[in-house]
Amino acid sequence: MTVYADNAATTRMSRTALDAMLPAMEENYGNPSSLHSVGQRAAELLMLAYDLNEAELAVYLALHILILGAAMWQVLALRKLQQGGENLAKGDFSHPITLSRGALPELKRHAANLNSVQQGIQQAVEEKMKSERLKTQLITNVSHDIKTPLTSIVNYVDLLKKEEMPSDAAREYLAVLDRQSQRLRKLTEDLVEASKASTGNIPVSLAPTDLNVLLSQVCGEYQQRLEKQVLEPVLSLGQPSPWAMADGRLLWRVLDNLMSNICKYAMPGTRVYLSTEAGEDGVRMVVKNISRYPLNISADELTERFVRGDSSRSTEGSGLGLSIATSLMSLQGGDFRLTIDGDLFKVTLTLPAAGAEE
Repeated sequence: MTVYADNAATTRMSRTALDAMLPAMEENYGNPSSLHSVGQRAAELLMLAYDLNEAELAVYLALHILILGAAMWQVLALRKLQQGGENLAKGDFSHPITLSRGALPELKRHAANLNSVQQGIQQAVEEKMKSERLKTQLITNVSHDIKTPLTSIVNYVDLLKKEEMPSDAAREYLAVLDRQSQRLRKLTEDLVEASKASTGNIPVSLAPTDLNVLLSQVCGEYQQRLEKQVLEPVLSLGQPSPWAMADGRLLWRVLDNLMSNICKYAMPGTRVYLSTEAGEDGVRMVVKNISRYPLNISADELTERFVRGDSSRSTEGSGLGLSIATSLMSLQGGDFRLTIDGDLFKVTLTLPAAGAEE
């Protein structure tokens, strides 16, 4: 068989003929009868170019069709691998990669490896979610178990405060009991709130909220505590007043946590900057202060549960305030962003904008 005969003169002649046929093929594209004629001429050219008879031409075409089909089969397998990798990158573990029997062994091994990675990641995610769920349940159950006896302790301390103490030492002991029981009650309440906020078990009622009014009210509420800590609030309210779609009760709790942290951890004799503004991505409230302690910790770590800026833990606090604030902002469809630059502590609260007319 002379299928692959090397005949330079014949090849040059066939190329010339093909060049002459191209305009006719373009002109007659879509016309079945014309295309049939063009196909016949193409077959004649192949026979002429490679010195083939009709039987050899049929074998030649059959081989090339088989090769083309096999190539297309592998291209489809590669496309499935690509789609599987894209799904894996997006975190979609519900579609394992399945290749047909005709795929190359190397492609099948690659698909099996991707499926193994998918199963491993899915198992790790499920175990992580289970661990978080169990941890949340433990915190909730322990908090409720502590709350009942703690309520009795607080009540009896209140009763003792109304009685005449026999000595100054007894009065001092009672004051310590009162202070520490109140601190433990606050910690218990924070634990329950952190558990609810992280699991979304808090009702959310979004409504247009004037950020200027809310921030002014929070500053007025903390005025005496700020003065006691020798801190000067500096308000910068955006004009016109920015309105946000938010739950006023939850947003107040976020600001309450931030202001409470400022009173505990801000350096005395410094200013506290509070501002509101409207931006392209929504409306924002920004809170900035200088820390009295070195912030040798990343912003991500500081928003974790039970993490405090005071590494010696010599001040009061549960280390839950920022974690609760982050969860509460997420429940409202907002964003809590913490930035640390040296001793500068900056929090940006972003919420969807709402028109005042709403």
